[in-house]
Amino acid sequence: MFTGLVEARGTVRSVNARGSGKVVWIVAPLEGFVLGESIACDGVCLTVEAFEAGAFQVTAGEETLRRTTFAHVVPGTRLHLERAMRVGDRLGGHIVQGHVDGVGRVRAVTPGAQWTRIDVDVPADLSRYLVEKGSVCIDGVSLTVNGIDPRGFQVGIIPHTLEETNLGAMRAGDPINLEVDILAKYVERLLGARIGGGVDLPLLRAAGFTRE
Repeated sequence: MFTGLVEARGTVRSVNARGSGKVVWIVAPLEGFVLGESIACDGVCLTVEAFEAGAFQVTAGEETLRRTTFAHVVPGTRLHLERAMRVGDRLGGHIVQGHVDGVGRVRAVTPGAQWTRIDVDVPADLSRYLVEKGSVCIDGVSLTVNGIDPRGFQVGIIPHTLEETNLGAMRAGDPINLEVDILAKYVERLLGARIGGGVDLPLLRAAGFTRE
């Protein structure tokens, strides 16, 4: 479990095929790696399989490559890193599982005096989980949804976040990992089960979980 607050930025050192997956070594300014621990890499929860001073190894399996931008990582790719939260830690972002729901795409980046607006296109099956002022995770960064439109949503990035993450380098057309709020998915599931397995769209609309 993670919070969506980036702890460090790492750089992919090498990528090698392993069956239908990829073995990836990541150089990172972190210490005290533990074999088997989870680290969110651009929002993807991966397991540390090996490590050395200043670097660790993970494997991205077939499902990860299908659902995330790890299909395109190459040596030199910069990644947001966050180690799993401890019980009792402050939840400064929101509840993030590191289970990417799909890949979105940056539609536009609009710099401003106080923040930068990023417009994102999302897969159609994810748009129903987005609500204004709700939470969304982009490449492992917890952000607030500022607005919603038929194609996706908008977020505002403050200068501190632009400096401390890779979001400041985003350009229109860039693919991004998206994880929607887990609470929205559970609400949909529970409401569907309550009415006999079907999803009551009018009820979900009234609750703010769908958009026309």
